Amino acid sequence: MMKNCFVKIFFFFALIVTSASTGFAWDDAGHKLTAYIAWEQMTPEAREAAAKILLSAPEDSDLSVFYMQDSRSVAARQRELFTIAATWADIVRDKKFKLRSSKYHHGKWHYLDTFWREANGKIEIVPELKSDEENALERLYAFDKVLRDAAASDADKAIALAWVLHIGGDIHQPLHDSARVTKYDPKGDQGGNLFMLSPKGAKGEDRLSLHWYWDSIVGRSVPRSNDACDSDYLPAIAQEMMRKYPPAKMNSRLEIGQFDKWQKEGFQIASTKLYPSSLKFGEIPSENYKKMAFEIAQEQIALAGYRLGAMLNQIFGNVTSQQNNEKTRREIEATGSKVGQGANDAWLWYKTRAALATANDLRDAAIAVDVEDSIVTLRGTVVKTQQMVKAIQTVQETEGVKAVKNLLIVSAKSANK
Repeated sequence: MMKNCFVKIFFFFALIVTSASTGFAWDDAGHKLTAYIAWEQMTPEAREAAAKILLSAPEDSDLSVFYMQDSRSVAARQRELFTIAATWADIVRDKKFKLRSSKYHHGKWHYLDTFWREANGKIEIVPELKSDEENALERLYAFDKVLRDAAASDADKAIALAWVLHIGGDIHQPLHDSARVTKYDPKGDQGGNLFMLSPKGAKGEDRLSLHWYWDSIVGRSVPRSNDACDSDYLPAIAQEMMRKYPPAKMNSRLEIGQFDKWQKEGFQIASTKLYPSSLKFGEIPSENYKKMAFEIAQEQIALAGYRLGAMLNQIFGNVTSQQNNEKTRREIEATGSKVGQGANDAWLWYKTRAALATANDLRDAAIAVDVEDSIVTLRGTVVKTQQMVKAIQTVQETEGVKAVKNLLIVSAKSANK
């Protein structure tokens, strides 16, 4: 039996990603978690459109090769392609593939440094130091325009989408929005890349910068067990991030398309929280700092995923989908069901109702469905216990359902109605 483990299948590409860690924002895991959370927020229509576009990528980009031809469901393979696409901008850094690297790698697109220093206990912008004209913020606006352009080719949109997924994650890593100026680093510390945590004289893999410490904070805080595959490792972490920072509490912060605000948020975090007096050059941060870093990272990764998911829903939505959503809402009201405001709640209500309605041995059951933050609650009556078990199993197998709450009552009387 073939295990769903694309990390091993693409071990070669993993080597590429880990070969140049000093310039990355979130490492491989961080970017994939952002994309996973974004995918969870996206409608079926948006997912289908995103997958179709990624498969249309130029052949020399190697982007579409990540779509596996195996026995798993199309939905699973599309999500896998989407999450790996979020790391593509780092994969193309590898200079061993000269043509691909020269065409697609752009180091300045991964960050936008706001230069600052501490003066009399306050944060002070350093106006004489300027960021590069080509930067993360400028590119996000440009690629957003490409994705919304009906005249743009799917090949161009594929590259734009891969960059949006990546840069959208990058600027939520606070050190990609910051360059701290000190007497030791008068031109900025390059987002913490010049702030070394390893002892003087450390070489190779023993060298650790503050930037890489933050990039790899997920793996430092939740290590992989037994070299676990992404499919075994990432979902549980993503679900925990979404539990701690649920969509309903983050919707007011989405600010779709306001990329400048996203960048400024990251800068505020970097300048006010990432350089406490307890952080010392040449010393590994304390456990308290590590805990703080992971807390910030979880919120930032979740927020990035929600923002990108909502943005892609908006870009790939159309009048037909809006009409369908309105129709679904009317049906929900007619049945007296309760459906939350989560991105997938109305869709899951429709899917679970359809699944229950088409199950042969549930036709005489009277089951109502409520959905809140992708958690389905089953209410009503069934004739026998086997029907209750079948109903729960049917909903659990519905893609996108996080959990099922059972409030069903077994009542033989319902059979006589």
